[in-house]
Amino acid sequence: MIVIGLTGSIAMGKSETARMFAAEGIPVLDADAEVHRLYDAGGAAVVPLGRLVPEAIRNGKVDRAQLSAAIARDESLLPRIETIVHPLVRARQQEFLAECRARGAAIAVLDIPLLFETGRDSDVDRVVVVTAPPEVQRARALARPGMTAEKLELILARQVPDAEKRRRADYLVDSSQGLEAARRQVAAILADIESKRSGPS
Repeated sequence: MIVIGLTGSIAMGKSETARMFAAEGIPVLDADAEVHRLYDAGGAAVVPLGRLVPEAIRNGKVDRAQLSAAIARDESLLPRIETIVHPLVRARQQEFLAECRARGAAIAVLDIPLLFETGRDSDVDRVVVVTAPPEVQRARALARPGMTAEKLELILARQVPDAEKRRRADYLVDSSQGLEAARRQVAAILADIESKRSGPS
């Protein structure tokens, strides 16, 4: 089974691209969705994060806004939070891949926003980076509720630059050309991977 790591910086269109892979019949696991599940009532991250940041727990679940505010006050919290959350997400990803192998899937996608930042590119067979020109990215990001230029700069400062991601990618999806163009790019990536799987070794 070929494992694709799908990534891209903020507002590049990664989530929409993940849906395109799913529409092609490829199983996809979204790391962000898994974090939401871990933070929800009964999620495995609630109790350990509650010990670390008690004020971030509201009604038995992690309040992401409160957690972000705590990190803004004390940046040393972030790596400690990551040591709790990342292993839980990774365990679910391994479980997902085992399920895909058991079903006989030829390809599976791990949607990982911080693929390069967390060194997870070494855990996948192919890397697909979703990209767009900086002005498109900025306009999309600033159109999001609650986003400001200052917040955007902070987020970008924590992410591997888009140019570096593109350099390290096996495949690119340029999301600035419209949905149909992106769908064609996704289909072409899958066709290329399949052709190399079935070709001579």
